[in-house]
Amino acid sequence: MSHTADEGPSSPSAGGRPGARRPARRRGEIVRSLRTYLIGLGLAILITVVAFFIARTTLVWQPSIPVALFVLAIAQMGVHLAFFLHMTSGPDNTNNVLALAFGVLIVGLLVVGSIWIMANLNHNMMPMERIMQMQRMG
Repeated sequence: MSHTADEGPSSPSAGGRPGARRPARRRGEIVRSLRTYLIGLGLAILITVVAFFIARTTLVWQPSIPVALFVLAIAQMGVHLAFFLHMTSGPDNTNNVLALAFGVLIVGLLVVGSIWIMANLNHNMMPMERIMQMQRMG
């Protein structure tokens, strides 16, 4: 049985079984993969340090701190998606991007719905002074 360069003894087209050993990866692939993970780790650490610095310092205009932290949070998610989960916009990642979009939609609906419900409850709640008056009378 002959194998092409892309097929190992465990690939389905080679007739291998699922638990069989795969051929060793080339050294260049391992170095490239390790470099990608290290760059992602460095960026994630940098963004985290900058977020803590912005939250603790007085050098930044105070009303802009929540916006800056939100932007850094989005950047942190982007670093994790690109460097650790290897999500790209290529045709082979369409299902992954759709699953991510669906997850973001569900989380957004939960957060917005919860805030909406709490605001509605707060608006319709009896004022505290009135509750205290009712307790004194009864």
